[in-house]
Amino acid sequence: MKTSVATMLLAAAAAAVVFSPAAHAQQADAPKPQAAPVVYKAPLRGAPLTRVGGGTRTAGTALTLNVLAPGDTGYTTQEKPTIYWFVSEQVNSPMEVAITSNASLQEAATPTFEITLQPPIAKGVHALRLADHGITLKPGVEYQWFVAVVRNPAQRSNDTITGGTIKRVADSDAVERQLKQTAPAQWPAIYAEAGIWYDAIDQLSRGIAADRGNRQLLEQRAALLEQVGLREAAAFDRSSAN
Repeated sequence: MKTSVATMLLAAAAAAVVFSPAAHAQQADAPKPQAAPVVYKAPLRGAPLTRVGGGTRTAGTALTLNVLAPGDTGYTTQEKPTIYWFVSEQVNSPMEVAITSNASLQEAATPTFEITLQPPIAKGVHALRLADHGITLKPGVEYQWFVAVVRNPAQRSNDTITGGTIKRVADSDAVERQLKQTAPAQWPAIYAEAGIWYDAIDQLSRGIAADRGNRQLLEQRAALLEQVGLREAAAFDRSSAN
């Protein structure tokens, strides 16, 4: 991380992704196909940990802030992916989101994108669609992204900060064939099996946004989050499924 937290912070419009359900009314009671278990297989076992998590306790209130990312660098096949984070309580301070490139020290000196989000910010999972802001990830480049709660702009050492890394990789012919041969409900499992974390979590999150009462999808995302140690975010999904 850079000496200045502000310059590292990655920017984004933190809004939950909203999608419109497409099912016809007469199909509402039709049984949904059973989705495959979603098991994440990290592409680089033993790789250095790059995720940092935020947690603070103020006036007896605990706050957990986590990017929904694996411990090491997560992959995506999308040039403009969606990234997600979780906050355990409503935030009544400004938040900053920022993304920087690790391609070189010179590029890393200036955030690719950053923004300040004004409170209140609701408890739960939030999303940033890079496509909404014209942000394109270069293939093969590792990016750091951060989310921070700014409690005192004059004392940034008091920030609660979380961050992870993301890298765009080439489409796999094998994965593309699997996607074409299966229903969308199976896509999160295919991506996770191939080690493409961000595409797997995005597919699940899109499904949840389109069908917020879908217990199966919430349980699947919770199980995926638990596999990379994001237990509090997983617990939130499980409680939402009840």
